[in-house]
Amino acid sequence: MASEPTYSGLHGVSDASASISGVLSGKGVKVRGPEGSAVGSGDESLAVAIWFAYLNEAAKMLEQNYATRDDIDASMRFGCGYPVGPLAQLDAIGLDAAVAILDSLYEASGDIRHLPSAALTDRVEAKAFGQSVGKGFYEYERPGSDVVQIDESAESAFDSAPRRPIGKVGVIGTGTMATGIIEVFAKNRFDVTYVARSDEKVAKVRAALEKSLGRAVEKGKLSEEDRDSTLQRVSGTTSRTDLDDVDLVVEAIVEDLSTKQDLFAELDGICKNGAILASTTSSMSIAEIASVTKRPEDVIGMHFFNPATVMKLVEVVSTSDTGADVTATIVELCRRVGKHPVLCGDRAGFIVNFLLFPYLNDAVRALESGYISVEPFDELMKTWQSLPLGPFSLLDVVGNDVSLSIEERLDAEFHNECYTPAKLLKKTVADGKLGRKTGEGFLSYN
Repeated sequence: MASEPTYSGLHGVSDASASISGVLSGKGVKVRGPEGSAVGSGDESLAVAIWFAYLNEAAKMLEQNYATRDDIDASMRFGCGYPVGPLAQLDAIGLDAAVAILDSLYEASGDIRHLPSAALTDRVEAKAFGQSVGKGFYEYERPGSDVVQIDESAESAFDSAPRRPIGKVGVIGTGTMATGIIEVFAKNRFDVTYVARSDEKVAKVRAALEKSLGRAVEKGKLSEEDRDSTLQRVSGTTSRTDLDDVDLVVEAIVEDLSTKQDLFAELDGICKNGAILASTTSSMSIAEIASVTKRPEDVIGMHFFNPATVMKLVEVVSTSDTGADVTATIVELCRRVGKHPVLCGDRAGFIVNFLLFPYLNDAVRALESGYISVEPFDELMKTWQSLPLGPFSLLDVVGNDVSLSIEERLDAEFHNECYTPAKLLKKTVADGKLGRKTGEGFLSYN
């Protein structure tokens, strides 16, 4: 049996931490721990190595034309709660400073993610250094300003595309995500039919909706009249054939490709012509899901973030077969229900998970190598980058089993050892420490 590949990038950074810290100081990059205390040079370099890999990958995503500048930044702001998107942050740091830091990191780590993107080096060559000169990834009102000039003439390729009428929505699934999606559509005056596997699960979803809407009334966010009318627009069933008249079906079932394919093959025979079939998968191939249907042009990804009632982001994932009118319809629909849609292509991880999970995995690698400790590093990253959660707390919230599954899909698609899940993450899952839902993960919640 072949041995598991050993990833040595962070070891190189640790060995060269003193020289990297010199580069950081020279470029004005300071890393502060809790209560403003300066961290040691080793921790500082590791934190910068992990974070700058993420920033550089965002630049490469733009370089590859996978997603637009605005969609990349919006994805990390609305999908992760980051205070600023990665490209806007690079502008604030200075693209020349970022390239110098990445060059130093790449020399130490050999990690391809530290090799500066052409999106960075081309701008540096053109002296578009970012906010300091008034132009980088964005254009600013003047040099030194952080106020972005808005290009009001910019128009999405889908703004002029025809739309399909959406009046009735079907949702398949009974978990937290499905229930949240049902509430989102119903509160925005769409009739919703949801499908569960049993009468008990139909009742469970109904009870969860009533509880959620009841809390909104208690907090003054919803009137009793709106609560009642929202509930009247929702009906549950155990029969998928009841979806024969809906305009859109949103699938929110288990993250298993064969299970999803079985469902979409069935929906292909049930749903009316012109109905849009959407999957909420977080990283699976939409094209593979669509391949079992006779209508791949009607199939699209509609990746909501949890909790769906609160999180604004929806990744709209189109395949090469997805109709332009389908994409335009879903983009407009997202806006109608108060969400921020971002467009991305059909590859593992889409925008958010592709950028987020290697960063989380790097933190686990640093932990298993003995370079950092869980709680201090969580606090360091929260304080330095003003994040809502440190990497280990976030892994526990997502679920370490879910995180491992996403990382395995990234590893399988991109075939680079920097995406190989950390051994410690695999062990944590094997030990049943899945995070908050089990009471223990990288932290304890008992």
